[in-house]
Amino acid sequence: MSSWTERRPVWGQFQSRTAVIHPILPGESVQRKMHGLLPEDENSPSAVRHDVPGGTLIPIFWMQQMPGLGPSLTAVDSGLLLALSPSQVTLSLFMSSPDEDTVAGTGVILPYSSTDPVPGSCNPEVNLDIDPNIYILYNLYETTIRFAPANLGYQRGESPPACDTSTESDTRWRLRYDVYQYFLPENDLSERSLFAAIQAVADVQGVMKNGQWVMTLLSSDVSTVGFNSIPGQGVVYSVVVRDPLKNTSASYVPAHTYACSFASTLDGCYTLGKISTKIFFTVAGLAGLFVCFFGHRFFKCELFCMGFSFATFFFFVLITRTTDLDYDIRLAVSVVIGVVGGVLLVMSWWRFGSVMACVVVVGLMLGFLVASTVLFTPLGDLNMLRRSNAIFWSTFCCIMVIVPLVFVRWPREGNIVTCGAVGGYAVILAVNAYIYTSLSFITLNILKRFLNNNFSAVFTDVPFQAADYAMITVWVVLGVCGVVLQLYRERTRPFFPPSPYLMWLQERERRKTNILDPSYHFPPLRNRLLARARQLTRRMEPAGEHTPLLL
Repeated sequence: MSSWTERRPVWGQFQSRTAVIHPILPGESVQRKMHGLLPEDENSPSAVRHDVPGGTLIPIFWMQQMPGLGPSLTAVDSGLLLALSPSQVTLSLFMSSPDEDTVAGTGVILPYSSTDPVPGSCNPEVNLDIDPNIYILYNLYETTIRFAPANLGYQRGESPPACDTSTESDTRWRLRYDVYQYFLPENDLSERSLFAAIQAVADVQGVMKNGQWVMTLLSSDVSTVGFNSIPGQGVVYSVVVRDPLKNTSASYVPAHTYACSFASTLDGCYTLGKISTKIFFTVAGLAGLFVCFFGHRFFKCELFCMGFSFATFFFFVLITRTTDLDYDIRLAVSVVIGVVGGVLLVMSWWRFGSVMACVVVVGLMLGFLVASTVLFTPLGDLNMLRRSNAIFWSTFCCIMVIVPLVFVRWPREGNIVTCGAVGGYAVILAVNAYIYTSLSFITLNILKRFLNNNFSAVFTDVPFQAADYAMITVWVVLGVCGVVLQLYRERTRPFFPPSPYLMWLQERERRKTNILDPSYHFPPLRNRLLARARQLTRRMEPAGEHTPLLL
């Protein structure tokens, strides 16, 4: 490695089966004629020249036959970092599609000086001597990135410093690793947006300007970081290694993921969302819209919806944790149990007439939503909450339980606020079934934490873009309008409708004690049924006089 006067990245894009990246190093003079990037005959040499200020670095992309394979790397978002010999002035890197298909790509050449850290130079677990790549693994719950530790920079021709012989300040153990993430535009799976994002964070300056800092790792930490999986949302992860002693830095090769497969025909990136999920949340959204504006007026319907939501969520978590059933079956069973839960809550109010008991259940629904929203903010990524399940769930439960306490003093107002907030959020979830919005992760993050034991170590950052602010506006408008409308309409009505069963008992007692009531002389239902049964079994007497006349 040597010091280069030009440190800016140089870009080129290509679309072919094979390509050669040929950087012109300082001291080499090259004059070539520019041809088309995609020649008709791929065996003929074709070059694209990019002029760089100062003329110190010119990348040229060649289309030609691939040579025999030597040291190689097959990966997505891959890069190579090579140490140059003292007299070396040219370097060629060959790229080829594994399936011999025509693919689109983009390349960047980044020079490093002898004082810059060497990304991935201390990597005993991989094949390359220097591996500056970031490796991504993802599943439904989390996305994990890992990278090889870096080493200190060194001059051309010198041997690299030893990696693990000492932990003193003059070794690689003084290096720091800053982890960044960059979100692509929502609902945009195009190559153009991906290439633009990669270019935006390819070098250190671009990462610091455009990326979102997540955390800093020490050399003694494990070089692995977990994030929340967001299927269908493009994310580019970058790592910048810094040398605090020499005040220099270098970037790893950025890596991207959509947390989904473009090749899958079912639940792929283009077909996210099962039909059963869309049907479920569409019905839930319509019910939520009704509850938002008419929940308190139709109290039995509100209780059914709240009981249904609580039972469905609880048993979906329970079934998922304890069985290996298919997703559609789990959802169907949870819905059936949710219907039973909603009916039980309505029947408990119908039979016992305890409004406060039912309102506490409703308040727990609002408390769940409030606690999820609080921990959805950056507060949820605090180390003490992220790394300790005990602290996280204690905080969650405290917030969830405090909210229903307000209902004891203002039960009607609290119930109406719950209708507006929970009903409006149900509409947001229905929209998310068709158009991605980050607001769905308010409750989805809690569900993932219930289902995945290792989710506590994951960063739960999600992108907030134009569509999300629009959905927040819709949620606020629905909630405020629903609350105001119900408070205005219910201002002259009783706080809560009476229990039908208690009303029937009171009516029966009134009929027993009020002899002036015409219904008092009307036989009870039991006596009327018995009389009707006797009439059906008794022999009919003939009409006529049966007693002798007394003259």
